[in-house]
Amino acid sequence: MDLEQLRAFIAVVEAGSYLGAARALGTSRTTLRRHVASLEAHAGVLLLENVRQGVLPTEAGQVLAKKGRGMMQEAAALLASIREVGNAPSGTLRIILPVGLPPHVLTPLFAAVRGAYPKLNFHCRFSNDPLGETLSDVDIAVHFGEDAPEGHWISHIVLRVREWLIAGRTYLERRGTPRTIEDLKHHELFAWQAPGEDACVWRTRKGAPFTVKPTLVATDIHFIRHCCIAGLGIGLVPDALLPDPGLGPEVLVPVLPDMVGQERPVRISVPAVLSEIPKVKWVLDHMRASMEHLHQGARGR
Repeated sequence: MDLEQLRAFIAVVEAGSYLGAARALGTSRTTLRRHVASLEAHAGVLLLENVRQGVLPTEAGQVLAKKGRGMMQEAAALLASIREVGNAPSGTLRIILPVGLPPHVLTPLFAAVRGAYPKLNFHCRFSNDPLGETLSDVDIAVHFGEDAPEGHWISHIVLRVREWLIAGRTYLERRGTPRTIEDLKHHELFAWQAPGEDACVWRTRKGAPFTVKPTLVATDIHFIRHCCIAGLGIGLVPDALLPDPGLGPEVLVPVLPDMVGQERPVRISVPAVLSEIPKVKWVLDHMRASMEHLHQGARGR
């Protein structure tokens, strides 16, 4: 298959017209029409159909567009990997992270990777559901999940963090410390909204579900943590076990640690077509080692 023809076809599908695609690619409509016609002749089926607003892919065209984007990405990744052979990682690495990771966890991780690869720049964005985002412009995704993501991913569990109940000592002194799960009904509860899960269903350490009525549900782990630090209630959040800067260990304390909570696997996932690019491989290995080092240090405190 001619990649130039495929690129022209995908551009037309994404623009919805030959004119829009021609502007995006800086070429002529005549050239694009010729490429698409050649591709249709090679495929033996109609790939685009004219509509009042422009053009739309046929059913066959939709399949080719979906698969073709992956082929174009793989081709670009192959060229990038060849260019980078033998060179130190450089350019820009695009990373997507879950909302609410504490800055005091991310900062040493960034410092370690940046120190190892000074020619590499980073473009980080945050999402409530990293794997639910459009991932065509992502090199590495960090997310929670026991199972590897569906599709063409290379995925590794890099550590397991404890998800448990925490509260400010001042709150517990004012409202009392729960001794049983039933006691939680009499407290202000804050729940982290994990992607695809019901924030009102918590689990015991043995895995049994029970229902709560949270005062606050939020996707931002750090926000809930700070509400607990402020003495506003009891929160169920993943905890990297690293102390908050400027705060002593006595500020936040665990609540019912032997009764409520679970372990949350943290994964780093890379689109399979990018997994062999040197800068992605090297940074991925360094991130995994750095995260494990931070976690072991936290457990040793």
